[in-house]
Parts: sequence; structure tokens; C-alpha cells
Amino acid sequence: MSLDLQLTESEEMLRKTALDFIQRDAPKEVIQALQETDTGCSEELWRKATDIGWLGVIIPEMYGGTENPLTTAGVLFETLGLGPLPGPFFSSGILGSLIVLEAGTEEQKQRILPAVAAGEQILTLALTEPEYSWEPGAVQTTAESKNGDFVLNGVKLFTIDAQAATHFIVVARTGKKTVPGKGLSLFLVDSKSDGVSVRRMPGFFAGRNCEVKLDSVKVARSAMLGNKGEGWPALRQAINKSIPVLCAYKVGGCQAVLEMALEYSRIRVQFGQPVGRFQRVQDMIIEMFNHLEAARWTTYESLWKLDTQRPATESVHLAKVVSSEAYWQVCTLAHREFSGVGYAKDHPLSFHTRASRYLYNYLGDPSYHRQQIARLLTGC
Repeated sequence: MSLDLQLTESEEMLRKTALDFIQRDAPKEVIQALQETDTGCSEELWRKATDIGWLGVIIPEMYGGTENPLTTAGVLFETLGLGPLPGPFFSSGILGSLIVLEAGTEEQKQRILPAVAAGEQILTLALTEPEYSWEPGAVQTTAESKNGDFVLNGVKLFTIDAQAATHFIVVARTGKKTVPGKGLSLFLVDSKSDGVSVRRMPGFFAGRNCEVKLDSVKVARSAMLGNKGEGWPALRQAINKSIPVLCAYKVGGCQAVLEMALEYSRIRVQFGQPVGRFQRVQDMIIEMFNHLEAARWTTYESLWKLDTQRPATESVHLAKVVSSEAYWQVCTLAHREFSGVGYAKDHPLSFHTRASRYLYNYLGDPSYHRQQIARLLTGC
């Protein structure tokens, strides 16, 4: 079986439905308003997305979802990236769902996943801390056993969609830090629990990243996903499956920015002719296109490998490197073409620039993923 980027009939229908949704329910003015909210989503949009079935796109039918391949989810999120539509669609419907699928017990899957698919529970991962890293050794948050339950203490930084989430999937240390990946457990923590505080991190490019503090937060033993001390392998597997879907969202962002740049090159007249006739502008557009295509191919290759059970780890890391760099560079090049107007907060280009910056580091920046590729290639 060879890699084929042609969409299936059902994927074409999904893409058209998502595109209609973006054009009808999330035009420029709506996206601008949503970016200034804490949750990044309105109740109306969330309900419509839930009714369509987007929150359960990869959740098995037995748990209330529509059980689509990851490639189909990629098609959906590429279209949402055209907006770029904000909100906890990825953090809950993709990453959160996959963590529960990989780490949870059968009882937990039956209890949690239908609520996620119905939009009633919104999940987000709380992993990174002040000693910023996506490696297990940086986790300092503790979960101490007390009377059969657990008490959590720690600080999580750069937790995306924390103010929209009803529950956090908290990575905490339940064992000694002898081997970095050992002794880490996953806990489903209600965002309204006593001792939980959430603060949106300042800065235009911070996006919806938040600080989550856990001050003696009591959780029941049943809140632990899977077995004690065995959370990291399941979490890593879920993240690896989620990354290409996030990359697809960035591909959609690159596509939208390229289309903006092409249109602007035709209508913006300088020195008596469209700026698209200037070689420097043409060079920038060609460079944008190259970044877009590199991101698209690496993304869908990794999705295809995951869906066909091929070894995909190296391809996943590569897709994250290429798509993160592509989205960043495409936006930067577009700003050079648009000049001053592109920096206005109500200009669609600024929406993408903001997203390209705060998603650059999410689930690991390119430097981190290059290191992972080097380890795979060298065996070190």
C-alpha cells in the first residue's frame, strides 16, 4: 500500500462540512472575538461542533464516538486550521481522548469517553512545569497516598485550554525519581476541585496557555488513569498519535496564509503594477508554498503510517519539526509582503501569527523533536 493524499468520499464530505462551518459560523469577526476570550470557544459553537460529532471523531463507537482513522481527524483539523478556529477541540477531542484510550481502564473509558464525545467533559493535559521540558524527568508535581486517596501538589505551566477544561489530566510523581519515566501516574482532576487555581499566562503570543496550581488537591483513587507509576508510556503513546493531527491544523494555517498572500499580491498595486509582479514577492510566495507542501507531506505520511500500523515514531517527530517551522515561517514571510496592515489585530494574518507562535512549542518545539530523531538514528 502506497501513500495517497487523495481524500476518500467521506473525508471530502467531512472537509466540506467543516469548511461550511468555518465560513458560516466562524468568520473573521467571530474568530477575533474568540481569541480574546479565556476559553477560545462559545457555548453555541461548542454545541454545534458536538452535534456534528467532531468531539468524538477518533473515539470508538462503543464509547459514543464515530471511530474514524487519525488521517480523517487530520482532514478535519486541517480545515479548522484555516480559521484558525480556537477552542479545546484538539486538547479534548484528540489528545485527551487518546490519553484515556491508552491509559484508562475499561471502566474509565466507558465513564469518561462518552462524556467527552458529547462535549460534557472537556479534557486538557497538564504536564509541563517551571523546569520546562517534555521529558519525564522534569515532572516535580507530587501525588502522595493518604487514606486510600491522593493529595496533589505542584505547578503546571503552559497548560493549553485550561480555562475551558472541566477536567485536567495531571501528570504527577507517585514514586521515587530513580528512573525518569518510572513512578509517574496520570490523574483526572476536576478543574473546580478545592486547591486548584488557574491563571491565563500574559502576552499576546501566549495564546490560551495557562498556569495551573495544585495546592493539596484531594483526588480519589478512582481518578488515577490506569496503574500507579505506569502513566508515562501510555502518555507518550497518546502524544505521538496526537501530534500529526496537531500538525494538520498547522497545515491548514499555512494554506490559509498562502491564499491570503496570493490574493494580496494580485490586488495590492505599487509603482503602477500588482506587487505580485515583483521578483522578491514571488520568491516569498514560492518559499511559503515550499514550506506548506513539506508540512503537508510529512504530516500525512505520519498519519498514514499510524493508521496502517507501520513504524511511525521518526515520522511523527519529523512532522512536528517541519510543520512548526513551516507555520512560523509562512506567517513571517506573509508579514513581509503585507507590511503594516498585517500587524493589525483584526487582520486574519495576525490570527495565524498568534497561533503559529504559541503552537510552536506545544507538544515539543522543533529542537526537542530533532533531538528525538537523532536518538532514534544513532541509538543513543
